[in-house]
Amino acid sequence: MLTDNILLTLFFVSGALAACPHNPSLFITAPKKMEALSGSCLIIPCNFSAKPDQDFNSTRTFGVWIKSDSRFGINRNNVIFNSSGTVTTYPMSITGELSQKNCTTLFSSLITNYTDRYFFRIESGTFIATASCDPLQITVQDSPPRPRIEISGDLKEKESVTISCSASTPCPHSPPKLTWNLQQDPPNNIEENTDQTFTTKIQKTITLSDTHDGFTISCSATYPVNEGREVKTAEERKTLNVSYAPKDTSVSISPSGLVSAGSWVNLTCSSRAKPPASFSWFKNSKDGAISVAEGDFYSVKVTNVTDGVYYCVATNDLGNQTSSEIHVTNEGATKLDPSSPWGAVVGVIIGIIILLCVIVAVWWYKTKHPTLQQTQSLTAEGPAVQEPARATETEDIHYGEIDFSKQRPEASSASEQDRGQQQDTLYAQVKVSRTAKNVRRTAGGPEDLYALVKK
Repeated sequence: MLTDNILLTLFFVSGALAACPHNPSLFITAPKKMEALSGSCLIIPCNFSAKPDQDFNSTRTFGVWIKSDSRFGINRNNVIFNSSGTVTTYPMSITGELSQKNCTTLFSSLITNYTDRYFFRIESGTFIATASCDPLQITVQDSPPRPRIEISGDLKEKESVTISCSASTPCPHSPPKLTWNLQQDPPNNIEENTDQTFTTKIQKTITLSDTHDGFTISCSATYPVNEGREVKTAEERKTLNVSYAPKDTSVSISPSGLVSAGSWVNLTCSSRAKPPASFSWFKNSKDGAISVAEGDFYSVKVTNVTDGVYYCVATNDLGNQTSSEIHVTNEGATKLDPSSPWGAVVGVIIGIIILLCVIVAVWWYKTKHPTLQQTQSLTAEGPAVQEPARATETEDIHYGEIDFSKQRPEASSASEQDRGQQQDTLYAQVKVSRTAKNVRRTAGGPEDLYALVKK
């Protein structure tokens, strides 16, 4: 039993290295954790240093990658790649110049089974050392990581901010393509990070307004995999939360129709603002505006003394806005400021009503009082009037037929031509005065009427 334990201990010591020796001979500079996409590749940025300082010859210095053993830790025999070509279990290649202490490695055709911890080792002649204190955790996933949306600057109206969307680029040979709803076909730029990894980025600078509040930015990253035969896409969304000064400040009134003196009307102030606005009420006077209340609601009592002109002011940290004025009249009616849109609408409606009233009045007058020409036409077609019109209180023009043959018997000795003229029916205008006396004075008998006709 004791012999077996000694042999097992010797096996572990010979087959495995200590997890992290007190004074290691090799160090690497590389990310501690890296994520990659199955079907794509991974660039592992790597630099190393050795103790004691060594000069490495490119022809006899080799880089080795070892996959950790879940049972024994770092196992010398669990080599998955050797740049000498003796071991190529995993599709890897060292692209860095080992003589310049650059161990950058390309890990190709990744699959999820490659997820594990890896260690780097240098073999250069008699110098063999493993960076046992610098493990690299590699995680291979089937789904790509979501892009990141970042905004520089304050999210306030009138502020210019730069919005960027970036996606990790583990394989710069097949970078993702970024698109978003801020612009079509944005230019994609590949940037190198401080840890020598890569990122693909798009960005745009905009000046914010209240219309951007609540706007959702959508950014998609599309990764080509399996040598471009397929693609995998991930998306990120971010909603803008923009602060802005009060907008669309207005006053409403209830009741909105006519009210009697002594009644109360309620005024309400509203506004769009972020953060929410506070409200102040003012009343115009001969000495200027007077503050009368605070808050979005204010009650006014209608009186017969004078008109009241009121307005409200909405205020937040970014500014303020004044509403249009509203009038509470001394007749107990309320009306909007004529300069406001509602005032103009009310004015148009009142004008239309007045115009209709005028048209109806003119039509009624014409139907009740026919014109002079219409009266002449109707009288000419009617029967003869033998009696003079009675005097009335007003002066009117009357028409009638006058037959002189009945009034002058001597007309029988006249010539045939005269008889023809005497028998003709003549029409004359007779101006009837206000009294019968005036009538007699104007036309005393047939002769007088005849004289008037001759004239």
